[in-house]
Amino acid sequence: MSGGQRRIVRELVGAHGQTYADEAGIRLKDTPQPLYRLLVLAHLLSARISASIAVATARALSEAGLRDPRRMAGADWQERVDALGRGGYRRYDERTATQLGEGAELLTERWGGDLRRLRDEAEGDVPGVRRLLQEFPGVGPTGADIFLREAQLVWPEAAPYLDRKALQGAERLGLPGDPDRLLALAGKAEPAVLAAALVRAAVDKDVAEQTLDHAA
Repeated sequence: MSGGQRRIVRELVGAHGQTYADEAGIRLKDTPQPLYRLLVLAHLLSARISASIAVATARALSEAGLRDPRRMAGADWQERVDALGRGGYRRYDERTATQLGEGAELLTERWGGDLRRLRDEAEGDVPGVRRLLQEFPGVGPTGADIFLREAQLVWPEAAPYLDRKALQGAERLGLPGDPDRLLALAGKAEPAVLAAALVRAAVDKDVAEQTLDHAA
């Protein structure tokens, strides 16, 4: 195993190993509200919009008090639109406001507002969880991957979860495409942290170039 590759991973994780949940101010725990806020963040991040805007919008929704499915579903549609706009999510604000309302109602009615019950319905099977997540309006395969990539921090049964986007980051950095080899290179780093860092390299070529320069 290349010492150079270890340096690259160490440099990447050290400089860019912040999860998107942490950046959005979500203190991730295996409890209903943080998991719901993560689902909303995954929904926002999966659109064709910058991650910084998605994160800012997740913060704006939280500041508007829309932190749980009951409040999200009970909010006026315009209230959701306005919160999305304050975060800069204007291109998709009207459709997303509708989807968030419908998704909150689905979560409340089917799983009692608790994503752990969704996990239980899938019996902890990760592909099953991924499939059920896609039943939320606006959450497709990409959104489900984002959720699981971050949730593995508190759902150890989902770990290690390095999705296609994370592996694209590894490729850009000249790292192995095999998740087990990447985890070995990362040492004690949490898989969720490694995944987030790799995704940042995938979506921002400056991150990748700076990481390679500093590791050289």
